[in-house]
Amino acid sequence: MKWMDYIALTLAIVGAVVWGLIGLFQYNLVSFLFGENSWLSRIIYDLVGLAGIYLITMYGRVRSRNVI
Repeated sequence: MKWMDYIALTLAIVGAVVWGLIGLFQYNLVSFLFGENSWLSRIIYDLVGLAGIYLITMYGRVRSRNVI
């Protein structure tokens, strides 16, 4: 599942960059690239959200690796 971790982390980074652009410059990169409220932009948002939910499981995995 290491490949899934990398994909989820990449999507979370993309989401963080998009939110950073919105917060700093009021510029939505996803809407610019794929259209506002298009089906493709909604899929991007869904994938980023699912990646964030998946990354929550990393807390348990990291903690279980550090237990001696």
